[in-house]
Amino acid sequence: MVIEESQWLGKLVEKDLLEKMLSSFSKSTGLKAVLVDIGGNTLVSPEKEIKDCRFCQMIRSDGTGIDKCRRSYARAGREAAKYGEPYIFRCHAGLIAWAAPILLDEYVGSIICGQVLMWDPEDYFLEEIEEMVKGLDVDFSGVKWAAAQLDVMSSEKVQAAADLLFVVANQIMKSGLTVLEQRRKIASQQARLAEEIQARKRAEVAIRTIESRSLRLYSLEKEYELKAKVRNFEQEEALHLLDHLLADIIGKQMEDIDTLKTRIIELLVIISRAAVDGGADLNDVLQLNARSYRELLDKKDSDEICLWTKNMLKTYMDHIEISKDQKNLQATQKAADYIRENFRQKLTIDEIAQAVYLSPCYLSRIFKQNFGCTLMEYLAQVRVEKAKTMLKNPQFNVMQVAEESGFEDPGYFTRVFKKVEGVTPSRFKQNAL
Repeated sequence: MVIEESQWLGKLVEKDLLEKMLSSFSKSTGLKAVLVDIGGNTLVSPEKEIKDCRFCQMIRSDGTGIDKCRRSYARAGREAAKYGEPYIFRCHAGLIAWAAPILLDEYVGSIICGQVLMWDPEDYFLEEIEEMVKGLDVDFSGVKWAAAQLDVMSSEKVQAAADLLFVVANQIMKSGLTVLEQRRKIASQQARLAEEIQARKRAEVAIRTIESRSLRLYSLEKEYELKAKVRNFEQEEALHLLDHLLADIIGKQMEDIDTLKTRIIELLVIISRAAVDGGADLNDVLQLNARSYRELLDKKDSDEICLWTKNMLKTYMDHIEISKDQKNLQATQKAADYIRENFRQKLTIDEIAQAVYLSPCYLSRIFKQNFGCTLMEYLAQVRVEKAKTMLKNPQFNVMQVAEESGFEDPGYFTRVFKKVEGVTPSRFKQNAL
């Protein structure tokens, strides 16, 4: 997306936010930072918090000086954008400054900070300053005196200030890119809806009464399908169906925003009921409904409403997934409890699954996801833990321990125990006594 440099500031990043960021930076560092466009023109400046140094005020008192400052800022910004990192430079008047680029799809501006010295101003430097400002209508002796009064910063402090400025620039970029991404989504949604609407127009029939009835039946059918897709947690298919329904609604209520909102509320009711049927918590869904209705009232644009509706569909389906995850966790915990209570018996996966009312295949999958091991591996761990406790008791021998721990075959008990603990039961018992 190409944005004219005169427009990007107000449309992508709130000016109040920019002023607050630059003001905070200036107050914390004592250094003035300004936001400039790609031509070096100042867009935002914390003028109330910190003024230009006396040196810069004298240079900028001349129109040529202002123009040179602008060109110097523009060049530094381009260099910073080229490498995507802070760029430390010497301005046209000889002072040290640094630039942090603002990149929003393309280079749109930079933050300039300075101006300081990095060395004590000796005679040759002051003579150099006089040479660099020739051609300006300024008092040369006053300029040299002002240069001599500037703060001297070490290279480490200059680099640290440049890095901090880059953090501020990145925050601005993050804010701007969020707006850009929202615009892309709306544009993409608008394109899809426009294509769908055009397809509908090409398919219009001569008798509008018949067409109206047909479209209503079509919508009812699609709404029924949408409810089924949401309930079965088929998200991609549900989003595709919602695109068709939104195109149908927009095509008929393009000019009436209130009627559009009413139809969207009807869709949300369908979606929310399907979410509850799919396992979402009823109280969570009711709270989400209340929030969504309030949000919808504030929407003014049909494209924004459509994108918001799709995001709400995803949110409802997220609640289904959360509920499923919670139920799966409860089911696997019950399975683990059942194993710990019945480990002495000859357990099978089918028996454990039957105890928690799930299919063996599904329980095996979610148990591995939540516990990181299979049902049989967990059973072996429980039995080995019981065996370890008994092996520490002198009155039990290895065969007794194997039997009491649920192992019918002492040889199998030895193999499993060694696999889990790294030693045989006999060695473990010797070490424990």
